[in-house]
Amino acid sequence: MISRRKFFSNAVVTAGAAVLGATTVSAEETEPSQPHESPQKMNGNAQSDQQDYPPGEPSKDYTPVITPNGSTLPFKVIGGVKVFHLIAEEVDHEFAPGLRAHCWGFNGQVHGPTIEAVEGDRLRIYVTNKLPESTSIHWHGVLVPNGMDGVGGLNQKPIEPGETYKYEFRLRQHGTCMYHSHTDDMTQIALGMMGMFVIHPRNPTGPKPDRDFVLMSSEWRIDVGTMRPVPTEMTDFNVLTFNGRAFPGTAPLVAKSGDRVRIRFGNLSPMEHHPIHLHGFYWKIIEMDGFPLPESAQEPGNTVLVAVGQTRAVEFIADNPGDWAMHCHMTHHTMNQMGHNTPNLIGVRPGNLDKKVSRFLKGYMSMGESGMADMGEMGMPVPRNSIPMVGMEGNHGYIDMGGMFTIVKVREDLTSYDDPGWYENPPGTLASLASNDELQRDLGFVPASEKKENPMGNMKMDHM
Repeated sequence: MISRRKFFSNAVVTAGAAVLGATTVSAEETEPSQPHESPQKMNGNAQSDQQDYPPGEPSKDYTPVITPNGSTLPFKVIGGVKVFHLIAEEVDHEFAPGLRAHCWGFNGQVHGPTIEAVEGDRLRIYVTNKLPESTSIHWHGVLVPNGMDGVGGLNQKPIEPGETYKYEFRLRQHGTCMYHSHTDDMTQIALGMMGMFVIHPRNPTGPKPDRDFVLMSSEWRIDVGTMRPVPTEMTDFNVLTFNGRAFPGTAPLVAKSGDRVRIRFGNLSPMEHHPIHLHGFYWKIIEMDGFPLPESAQEPGNTVLVAVGQTRAVEFIADNPGDWAMHCHMTHHTMNQMGHNTPNLIGVRPGNLDKKVSRFLKGYMSMGESGMADMGEMGMPVPRNSIPMVGMEGNHGYIDMGGMFTIVKVREDLTSYDDPGWYENPPGTLASLASNDELQRDLGFVPASEKKENPMGNMKMDHM
């Protein structure tokens, strides 16, 4: 088991040794096929396809990544080449229980399955188009020959409906990349045509991760009661997702105490950036846009900004057991199907307004004047196929979160990585209601308690 102090001190020791003139290892020795760090030596982008390597094998040459709520694209090896098949098609996709939509994706899922390979592998990827319009695939961040870059009309002819195109290239780098449509981008990306592309190093240095997760962020506008995302939306997105799922539909990330955990983030949202924040830990940013960072440049923190079109990878030691929130820190990104057109009622005193309006709208009740925390658990009728303000019941009450929110579950003595259920806090480690004796002892007085009646109670409402 590695402590957090030891984990972060390594970066400090490495940087200090360089300053003091300690022996260093060149980039060529540690990462032979990565682009060089020195601007004068940036020859890593040049095309070179001469050296052959055997195809990398999962669990032997690398730790396979985990795509929560998703999958990894299968392959077969033919003549030393890894062969994959992507199928672009319409998908009936569930974002969370109670919300489905007709999206576009790959191989029956949104987002598409994760492509996983090893630096030096030669890939042959067939793309079959079952969409009603032409498409093409761009390998975002992957260094490929120009004719394989996938921009329709620029690098290739678009793939027409019913056609299958072949992409073939050798991987000359390692890191976290992505893939997405690059024909009618606005429509096709907004409908879900994207996925992650992970390239493992041929000669890895340093310890391998015990848990290696992949999370892609995206955003959608799905009007309440409808079943089709709106691809022309530019500002008012109301469903925010990790791997195409909104909380409470997101699967937890499970780790055992002492595990080295890597999380690879990608963002192909149409318009917005996402500062992803993890509770309970500090991590190091080990990679930016598919480029591994030297230890001296690995910035510690607990929030990483992943802008549109970017990838980031972080690592930490899971040494703090519990159920820990991980979410985008833009607060509207952790709510389900909210809009911007609702009037602000905070602080409004409705008086006998409800009684008067109820004469015309039976069951009417003003809401929102004292906040929105109770709305998700009220269970009032909502339009078909919608999850406005919906969260889920947790171990200590209702979790009024949604959207781009998930839970990192760390446990001691796990026998499997299945969902272990809710964390049971050890005695003395759970926040609780303060007693009058405690308040008097520590504050010298007991704050006045003005208990307000919940006007919503258990009423059944039809309008608000």
